[in-house]
Formats: sequence, structure tokens, C-alpha cells
Amino acid sequence: MHKPMKAPAPASTANESGLFITKIETIPIVAPLAREFKGSYYSMTHRATLVIRLHTSEGIVGEAYVGDELAGLHEINEIVLQEIAPRLIGMDALRTAQCWDTAYPATYDILRDRRLGLVALAAADTAIWDAVGKAMKQPLWKLWGGFTNKIPMIAIGGYYGEPLGTIANEIASYKDLGLAGMKFKIGGASPEVDESRVRAAFDAAGSDFLIAVDANQGYTVQDAIEFGRRTSDLEIMWFEEPVRWHNDRRSLAAVRQAIPHPVCAGQSEFSPSGCRDLMEEQSIDVCNFDASWSGGPTAWLRTAAVAHTYDTKMGHHEEPQVSTHLIASQSHGTVSECFHPDRDPFWWNMIANRPQLEGGYLTLSDEPGLGWDLNWDYIDRNRVSAD
Repeated sequence: MHKPMKAPAPASTANESGLFITKIETIPIVAPLAREFKGSYYSMTHRATLVIRLHTSEGIVGEAYVGDELAGLHEINEIVLQEIAPRLIGMDALRTAQCWDTAYPATYDILRDRRLGLVALAAADTAIWDAVGKAMKQPLWKLWGGFTNKIPMIAIGGYYGEPLGTIANEIASYKDLGLAGMKFKIGGASPEVDESRVRAAFDAAGSDFLIAVDANQGYTVQDAIEFGRRTSDLEIMWFEEPVRWHNDRRSLAAVRQAIPHPVCAGQSEFSPSGCRDLMEEQSIDVCNFDASWSGGPTAWLRTAAVAHTYDTKMGHHEEPQVSTHLIASQSHGTVSECFHPDRDPFWWNMIANRPQLEGGYLTLSDEPGLGWDLNWDYIDRNRVSAD
């Protein structure tokens, strides 16, 4: 009987040149939305995120913001400061895999929501990668694969109650912003009602505007199949999270086999392994794993590598401040997602040098790391106490 092999111990950093982590700062941010936004079974009135600044021995500071967890924002902040920072300080940020493994135990507490530790890990991982890109003097889209620096961007919209005006007016606003399309909310009404809403969107959009649909796990299998068949004549880019969560892998596969539209899921998974299972069970055509919800860019890139072996395309659930680089880096990347400025004031206000969209495409620069200059006046206006 063979003895199991032990994993090698992390190499010593004594007398080693590197990019050593010296301090980690966090700033919780909360901003009210202009109005309430309702999906199939949820609503939003505020946007929340965590800004993180990771200082290094070379004077390079990795900066990022991640997540949208209003209820758990302060707990995520505490996990970063009390559990992750003490582990990472003194480590070489250039050893990204070692840093990720060292911070990963923040996800082990079975008595709290697993997502809280994963978002905290994502904050640290994203800031580490920003620092690495700056040290290497390379943009992350290039360090992560460099497939392209130009990707289409779509909006997430079509909320129930029409908080952004009529469907036609909402689509016109996205075109005015230069976006390539939208992901339209369904799943909170009958397939017949949602079909009517989606057809109105296609009528308003015209042929040069991409439209995906997202049920946010709102339909039964039967309703998802009915919606897919009712809209079989429409060029729907993908049908996202069509079914309820409790048996979703088998249910996604059943829907995928019965309708003509590509099926998308993955944002609700916690790990690359969970996404692998979706692919193995032939449940999805597109995987929209969320780096900011599920452990950071390191976890997303591992998922993308698996997806490549299954001929599955990669998306990313919102978070354009990091998804743009991730999607652009891969040959099987799809589109980056954002929101209307009233739904996500952070993307439109917190990044001072956000690129302008042209013809539906966002072009990333060669600025090192994430390449973003954060708007500290906006951050200071919306920062909240860490208590």
C-alpha cells in the first residue's frame, strides 16, 4: 500500500528578494441607490463593497474593491483584518498561489456563511494581483493570458417594476452609454408574462444589440422549458440560472436538453470544483463564475482552465473592475457585465480613469495591474465605520 505524498512545505523567504506584504488596510463603502431594484425573488436599495489596500516592501500598493454584500460587509472586513492579514503579512506577494493557500483557511468556519470568507479571500487575492502587475509593469489582462484587450460590455437590467423607465427607454439609455447589450431579468412572473417582456426588449433593441436573460433561479424546470420554447425564435445570447437551487445541476441539464438557447450558470458556485461538476454533468454552455464572490482571480483562472477542457465559454457575474481583465485574458471569454449608473454607482464613479465605451467595446490599457485610479473623493464620501 502506497503512503500518501505530503505536500511540500512553503519555501522560506529568508534572504530572498521579493514583494513582501507589510500592511493591509480596508475601507467599507455603502452607497444608496437612486431607487429599489427588484429581480425574481430579491430587491436592492444599496450598493456595498470593500476597498482594500495591500502595502509591500517595495512601496507598491495593490488596490482593489470587491463584493456587494451589504448584510455581511462588516464581517467580511473583520475576516480580512483579523484572519487573513495576520497570515499574509511578511509573505511574498509574487508567490500568488502560496498567498492564496495561506489565506484560504478563512473559508473553513462551518458556522458562518461560506461566502463571507470567500469574499474576504477575493479581496486579498485581487489586491495581491494588482501589486504583482504593478511590480511586473504589466496589465493583468496580459499577465493572465493576454488574449485581447478589447471586450464587449453589457448591462444587467430589465428589473421588475421598470425602475429605469419603460423597457424601450431603458435600452435606449444603455445604447447612449455605448453598451453592446443587456442581460434581462425574468423568473419573477409566469413564462407567458416574461416572454412578453423579453419580446418588448427585442423589439426596442434592434438586431445589433445583444440580449441574454437571467431568471436568478426563479423558475421551476417546467416553467424554464416553457419560456425557452416560447422564445425559441429569438436570438437569446444565453439563459442564465433558469431553475431553482435545490437540484440545479440535474435541472439545468434537463432545461439545456429541451431548449435552443445556451444555458449559463456558475455564479452561485463556491469553487472551481463546483463549476467543473456543472460542466461534467452537461448542465451549462457558459460558466459565469464570480471571482469577487468565490475566492478571487486565482479561483476564476483555475475555473477558466477547466472550462477550456470542456469547451465551455467563460463569463463573469458583474464586478467589471476585475472581470474586464479576466474575460479579456482568455480565448473562451465572452462579455463583461456592468449595471446602469443608478444600479451600480461604484463602477461609474469610483474609477477615475474608467475607459470610455466605443461601439459596445471596452478597451483596456497597458497600465500595470488593474490599471485603475480610484476616486478617493467619492470613496471618502461613502465610507462607513468599520464597527
